Amino acid sequence: MRTSTVGWLTPRVPHSQQFISFLKIPRYSCGPTVYDRAHLGHACSYVRFDIIRRIMTRFFGIEVIMVMGITDIDDKIIKRANEMNISPVALARIYEEDFKQDMAALKVLPPTVYMRVTENIPQIISFIKTIIASGQAYATSQGNVYFDVKSWGKRYGVLTTIYPDTQDEAVDTDKRHGKDFALWKAAKPQELSWTSPWGRGRPGWHIECSTISSAVFGKQLDIHTGGIDLAFPHHENEIAQCEVYHQCEQWGNYFLHSGHLHVKGSQEKMSKSLKNFITIKDFLKKFSSDQFRMFCLRSRYSSAVEFSDESMDDAKHLLQAISLFIRDANAYIKGQLVCDPVREDILWERLANTKVTVKAAFADDFDTSRAVAAIMDLIHHGNRQLKAVTKDAGSPRSSVVYGSIISYIEGFFNALGMSFGERQVALGGDNSAVLSNVLDELVRFRAKVRHYALALPEEADAVPVEGATAAEGAKQEQKEKRQQLMQERRPLLEACDSLRGDLAAFGIHIKDRAAVSTWEIEEGGQVEQQTKKKS
Repeated sequence: MRTSTVGWLTPRVPHSQQFISFLKIPRYSCGPTVYDRAHLGHACSYVRFDIIRRIMTRFFGIEVIMVMGITDIDDKIIKRANEMNISPVALARIYEEDFKQDMAALKVLPPTVYMRVTENIPQIISFIKTIIASGQAYATSQGNVYFDVKSWGKRYGVLTTIYPDTQDEAVDTDKRHGKDFALWKAAKPQELSWTSPWGRGRPGWHIECSTISSAVFGKQLDIHTGGIDLAFPHHENEIAQCEVYHQCEQWGNYFLHSGHLHVKGSQEKMSKSLKNFITIKDFLKKFSSDQFRMFCLRSRYSSAVEFSDESMDDAKHLLQAISLFIRDANAYIKGQLVCDPVREDILWERLANTKVTVKAAFADDFDTSRAVAAIMDLIHHGNRQLKAVTKDAGSPRSSVVYGSIISYIEGFFNALGMSFGERQVALGGDNSAVLSNVLDELVRFRAKVRHYALALPEEADAVPVEGATAAEGAKQEQKEKRQQLMQERRPLLEACDSLRGDLAAFGIHIKDRAAVSTWEIEEGGQVEQQTKKKS
C-alpha cells in the first residue's frame, strides 16, 4: 500500500513496519446494518475488499484474519421492525442471512468470524466504563454517555484533516459540545434495551466496532476497511475510542476506504436514503457475479465509479474476449485450429513481462486496473499469432507456450474469484461434471451426423488417379455425387442446425468448423467451453 497521506488511504505505521512484511495480518471490516436488503453500492465495497483480500493471500502469501461486525441493533432496525410488526431481533436475523446469501452469490469470501453487536453488550459496557474512567467520556442525567472530543485535544482529527468536507454531527440537548458523540443511548419507551450503570439503553454506533475489534485483536489493528463515507465520523471516532481505551499512541495502522458507486449521470452515491439503489438480487437477475467483479477490477478500489448498462457491457465484452482467447488457444493446442508457425520467443517474453507487471501493479496499492490491462495486452499478443490457415503445413505446434499462457490467465482470474477455461463449469454445483459429459456426448453425436449430412470425404476415401484428364473427371464425378448425397441428406443437416438453435436459447452455443465442433455455455458472461472432434 502507498505511504502517502492522501484521502483514500491513511497509513499510520512507519515504513519499516508495513503490512507486507507479515505472514498474518488482522483486519476488521465494518459490516452491514441489517434492516433491509443490500444494494449494489454495498456490493461494490465488499467485492473490492474481497479482491484485495484475495490478492494479499494468493499473490503475496499473506494470511488475513478477518473479523466483520454485524450491527443488529440500531435506530433504522427498530423503526423498520415497528413498521413490519416484528421484533428488532427477528428483523435483524432475516436481513443478516439475506446479506450473507448476497455475498455468497457475489463470490465474496466470508470473514474468519462474524460478530454481532447484541452478543457483545457486556464487553461494550465495560469498554465505555474504561473511557469514562480515563476522563474522556461523561454520562448525562438523561442516561446518555458521550465521548468528550475536546478532552482528546489535537489527537482527534487524524482523518478529518484528510476529508475536509466532513461536518459536525447534529447537536443533542444534553451534549457538552457539538462534536461529542454517543457511546450509550438511553432507551426510549418500548425499545429493545439492556441494563447498564447509566440506566437501560443500547450502544452508540461507533463504540460497537471499537469494542468488537479490540476484543479480538487487542490494542493493535493492521487494516481497517469500509466505504469512504465511514471515514468521518465513524472511523475517526473509532480511533479516538480505541486509543483512549488502550492508552496507545496508534491503534490502527491502515484505513482502506472504497470509493462510492454512482449511478450514471448523477454525482450522488447509490444509497437507500436517496432511493436510487438497485438490490443485489435484482442486479444478479440481469448480470453475473463475474461481470460485476470485472466491473470492479477495472478501477482502483479507492476511486468513485459510475454504474450503467454501458459500463457493465464493457465488462461483459472483456470477459467474452478472454473466453474466446482461451477457447482458440485450447483448439490450437489440440490441433483443431491450424496456424502458421508461432514465434515462441516473443510469447515467452510477453508472459514473463506480464507476470512482473501484474505483481508490481498489485504492490502499488492493489492497482487492479493496471493488472487487468496487462492481462489483456498478453491476450492481444497471443491472438495475433493464432491466425487460422486453410492448409496444415505439418509444422510443430507451440503447445507449451500457449498452455502456459492459458494456465496463467486462468490462475489470475481464479485467484481473484472468477472462473475461466475448461476446468471451470459455468453452472456450478454437484451436477456440473454430469452436464459437461452429457454435452460432450451430444456434440460428438451431432458432429457425426453433420459430417454424414455434408457427405464429407474421409481421408481414406481419396483414391489416386493417374493422368490430369482422368483426375479432373474423377473430381467432377465426386463433386456431383456429393451434391446428390447432400440433397438426399438435407433433413439431417437441418436437424443439426435446428438443434444448435434450440440449445442457443438455453445459453449453450455450438460452433462448427468443418469436421470440428466446439461448445460453450454462456451464462451471464461466464463461459464454459469444450471442443469435440468427429470420432
